[in-house]
Amino acid sequence: MIIAPLLSTASATVQKTVVSEDARPEIASAKQPDPTKPQTVSQPIAKEKSRSRFSIEATLQRSDSKDENEETTEKVELPSNHFTETDLHDSWQNYLEELKEKDVIIYNAIHSFQLKKQDENTVEIIYPSSSAKSEFEKIREEFFGRFMRKVNHFNIQLEYRKDVSMKREIVTKRMIFDKFAAINPVLRELDDLLKFDLN
Repeated sequence: MIIAPLLSTASATVQKTVVSEDARPEIASAKQPDPTKPQTVSQPIAKEKSRSRFSIEATLQRSDSKDENEETTEKVELPSNHFTETDLHDSWQNYLEELKEKDVIIYNAIHSFQLKKQDENTVEIIYPSSSAKSEFEKIREEFFGRFMRKVNHFNIQLEYRKDVSMKREIVTKRMIFDKFAAINPVLRELDDLLKFDLN
Protein backbone atom coordinates (compact mmCIF):
# COMPACT_ATOMS: atom_id res chain seq x y z
CA MET A 1 0.00 0.00 0.00
CA ILE A 2 2.87 2.29 0.41
CA ILE A 3 3.81 1.59 -3.21
CA ALA A 4 0.32 2.34 -4.53
CA PRO A 5 0.53 6.14 -4.00
CA LEU A 6 3.87 6.19 -5.82
CA LEU A 7 2.45 4.25 -8.73
CA SER A 8 -0.44 6.62 -9.06
CA THR A 9 1.85 9.68 -9.13
CA ALA A 10 4.17 8.01 -11.70
CA SER A 11 1.24 7.13 -14.00
CA ALA A 12 -0.03 10.73 -13.75
CA THR A 13 3.34 12.17 -14.88
CA VAL A 14 3.52 9.73 -17.78
CA GLN A 15 0.02 10.71 -18.90
CA LYS A 16 0.92 14.43 -18.69
CA THR A 17 4.02 13.90 -20.89
CA VAL A 18 2.02 11.91 -23.43
CA VAL A 19 -0.64 14.61 -23.53
CA SER A 20 2.00 17.34 -23.84
CA GLU A 21 3.68 15.46 -26.74
CA ASP A 22 0.28 15.11 -28.47
CA ALA A 23 -0.33 18.83 -28.03
CA ARG A 24 2.84 19.78 -29.97
CA PRO A 25 3.34 17.23 -32.72
CA GLU A 26 4.44 19.85 -35.27
CA ILE A 27 7.43 21.02 -33.21
CA ALA A 28 8.68 17.49 -32.64
CA SER A 29 8.47 16.62 -36.36
CA ALA A 30 10.26 19.83 -37.33
CA LYS A 31 13.35 18.83 -35.35
CA GLN A 32 13.63 15.41 -36.98
CA PRO A 33 16.06 15.37 -39.94
CA ASP A 34 14.67 14.81 -43.40
CA PRO A 35 16.18 11.53 -44.70
CA THR A 36 16.18 12.78 -48.33
CA LYS A 37 18.33 15.87 -47.60
CA PRO A 38 22.08 15.47 -47.00
CA GLN A 39 23.23 16.49 -43.56
CA THR A 40 25.62 19.44 -43.32
CA VAL A 41 27.82 20.59 -40.47
CA SER A 42 29.44 23.90 -39.80
CA GLN A 43 32.76 22.47 -38.58
CA PRO A 44 34.69 19.41 -39.72
CA ILE A 45 33.81 16.28 -37.80
CA ALA A 46 37.21 14.58 -38.17
CA LYS A 47 40.44 15.95 -36.80
CA GLU A 48 42.80 17.74 -39.14
CA LYS A 49 45.56 15.42 -40.35
CA SER A 50 48.84 15.90 -38.60
CA ARG A 51 51.78 16.02 -41.01
CA SER A 52 54.60 13.59 -40.77
CA ARG A 53 58.23 14.69 -40.77
CA PHE A 54 58.65 12.65 -43.91
CA SER A 55 55.77 14.21 -45.84
CA ILE A 56 56.64 15.20 -49.40
CA GLU A 57 54.03 17.96 -49.41
CA ALA A 58 55.48 19.53 -46.25
CA THR A 59 58.99 19.39 -47.72
CA LEU A 60 57.84 21.11 -50.92
CA GLN A 61 56.10 23.84 -48.95
CA ARG A 62 59.25 24.39 -46.89
CA SER A 63 61.40 24.60 -50.04
CA ASP A 64 58.95 27.11 -51.60
CA SER A 65 59.19 29.33 -48.56
CA LYS A 66 63.01 29.13 -48.69
CA ASP A 67 62.97 30.17 -52.38
CA GLU A 68 60.86 33.22 -51.54
CA ASN A 69 63.31 34.18 -48.81
CA GLU A 70 66.26 33.85 -51.20
CA GLU A 71 64.60 36.10 -53.78
CA THR A 72 64.18 38.88 -51.27
CA THR A 73 67.92 39.09 -50.53
CA GLU A 74 69.59 41.96 -52.34
CA LYS A 75 72.14 41.31 -55.05
CA VAL A 76 75.66 42.20 -54.04
CA GLU A 77 77.46 44.53 -56.42
CA LEU A 78 80.62 42.80 -57.67
CA PRO A 79 83.55 44.68 -59.20
CA SER A 80 83.57 45.35 -62.93
CA ASN A 81 87.08 46.44 -63.83
CA HIS A 82 88.06 47.15 -67.43
CA PHE A 83 89.60 44.37 -69.54
CA THR A 84 90.85 44.39 -73.13
CA GLU A 85 90.34 41.97 -75.95
CA THR A 86 94.05 41.14 -75.72
CA ASP A 87 93.52 40.01 -72.10
CA LEU A 88 90.69 37.78 -73.30
CA HIS A 89 92.71 36.24 -76.16
CA ASP A 90 95.81 35.68 -74.01
CA SER A 91 93.77 33.95 -71.30
CA TRP A 92 91.99 31.82 -73.92
CA GLN A 93 95.26 30.72 -75.58
CA ASN A 94 96.83 29.89 -72.20
CA TYR A 95 93.79 27.89 -71.21
CA LEU A 96 93.83 26.01 -74.53
CA GLU A 97 97.48 25.06 -74.00
CA GLU A 98 96.65 23.65 -70.56
CA LEU A 99 93.60 21.86 -71.95
CA LYS A 100 95.65 20.32 -74.77
CA GLU A 101 97.74 18.47 -72.19
CA LYS A 102 94.83 17.67 -69.85
CA ASP A 103 91.97 16.65 -72.23
CA VAL A 104 92.77 16.34 -75.93
CA ILE A 105 89.20 15.47 -76.98
CA ILE A 106 87.69 18.69 -75.62
CA TYR A 107 90.67 20.65 -76.95
CA ASN A 108 90.11 19.33 -80.49
CA ALA A 109 86.43 20.24 -80.29
CA ILE A 110 86.89 23.84 -79.07
CA HIS A 111 90.31 25.06 -80.24
CA SER A 112 88.74 26.80 -83.24
CA PHE A 113 86.35 28.90 -81.11
CA GLN A 114 86.71 32.66 -81.34
CA LEU A 115 86.09 34.91 -78.35
CA LYS A 116 85.41 38.60 -79.04
CA LYS A 117 84.72 41.42 -76.64
CA GLN A 118 81.48 43.14 -77.72
CA ASP A 119 81.30 45.81 -75.02
CA GLU A 120 82.46 46.23 -71.43
CA ASN A 121 80.22 43.44 -70.06
CA THR A 122 79.61 41.18 -73.09
CA VAL A 123 81.78 38.50 -74.70
CA GLU A 124 80.68 36.92 -77.97
CA ILE A 125 81.61 33.29 -78.54
CA ILE A 126 81.65 32.15 -82.15
CA TYR A 127 81.44 28.38 -82.54
CA PRO A 128 81.31 26.01 -85.56
CA SER A 129 78.78 23.36 -84.47
CA SER A 130 76.31 22.43 -81.74
CA SER A 131 78.39 19.45 -80.63
CA ALA A 132 81.41 21.72 -80.19
CA LYS A 133 79.28 24.11 -78.15
CA SER A 134 78.22 21.27 -75.85
CA GLU A 135 81.91 20.45 -75.28
CA PHE A 136 82.58 24.11 -74.54
CA GLU A 137 79.79 24.13 -71.94
CA LYS A 138 81.80 21.55 -69.97
CA ILE A 139 84.72 23.96 -69.50
CA ARG A 140 82.93 27.33 -69.72
CA GLU A 141 82.55 27.80 -65.99
CA GLU A 142 86.17 26.90 -65.29
CA PHE A 143 87.60 29.22 -67.95
CA PHE A 144 85.41 32.22 -67.24
CA GLY A 145 85.81 31.75 -63.48
CA ARG A 146 89.58 32.06 -63.90
CA PHE A 147 89.26 34.94 -66.33
CA MET A 148 86.86 36.93 -64.12
CA ARG A 149 89.18 36.57 -61.13
CA LYS A 150 92.19 37.54 -63.24
CA VAL A 151 90.68 40.77 -64.60
CA ASN A 152 88.47 41.39 -61.52
CA HIS A 153 85.33 41.74 -63.65
CA PHE A 154 82.43 39.60 -62.40
CA ASN A 155 79.54 40.85 -64.57
CA ILE A 156 80.49 39.29 -67.90
CA GLN A 157 77.61 38.01 -70.00
CA LEU A 158 78.04 35.56 -72.86
CA GLU A 159 76.46 35.63 -76.31
CA TYR A 160 76.76 32.69 -78.69
CA ARG A 161 76.84 32.82 -82.48
CA LYS A 162 77.08 29.80 -84.78
CA ASP A 163 79.38 30.14 -87.80
CA VAL A 164 79.39 27.06 -90.01
CA SER A 165 82.26 28.42 -92.13
CA MET A 166 84.60 27.78 -89.19
CA LYS A 167 84.03 24.04 -89.49
CA ARG A 168 87.22 22.29 -90.53
CA GLU A 169 86.81 19.38 -92.86
CA ILE A 170 89.40 16.64 -93.05
CA VAL A 171 90.41 16.22 -96.69
CA THR A 172 91.19 12.63 -97.70
CA LYS A 173 92.86 11.34 -100.84
CA ARG A 174 89.51 10.00 -102.06
CA MET A 175 87.94 13.49 -101.73
CA ILE A 176 90.81 15.05 -103.69
CA PHE A 177 90.46 12.38 -106.40
CA ASP A 178 86.67 12.92 -106.65
CA LYS A 179 87.23 16.65 -107.01
CA PHE A 180 89.66 16.14 -109.91
CA ALA A 181 87.48 13.40 -111.42
CA ALA A 182 84.59 15.89 -111.61
CA ILE A 183 86.83 18.17 -113.67
CA ASN A 184 88.33 15.38 -115.81
CA PRO A 185 86.06 12.28 -116.24
CA VAL A 186 88.89 10.27 -117.83
CA LEU A 187 90.32 9.83 -114.31
CA ARG A 188 87.31 7.65 -113.38
CA GLU A 189 88.06 5.28 -116.28
CA LEU A 190 91.69 5.22 -115.23
CA ASP A 191 90.68 4.37 -111.67
CA ASP A 192 88.54 1.48 -112.96
CA LEU A 193 91.46 0.12 -115.00
CA LEU A 194 94.29 0.56 -112.50
CA LYS A 195 92.37 0.31 -109.21
CA PHE A 196 94.05 3.23 -107.42
CA ASP A 197 94.59 2.87 -103.67
CA LEU A 198 92.97 6.03 -102.32
CA ASN A 199 92.57 4.95 -98.70
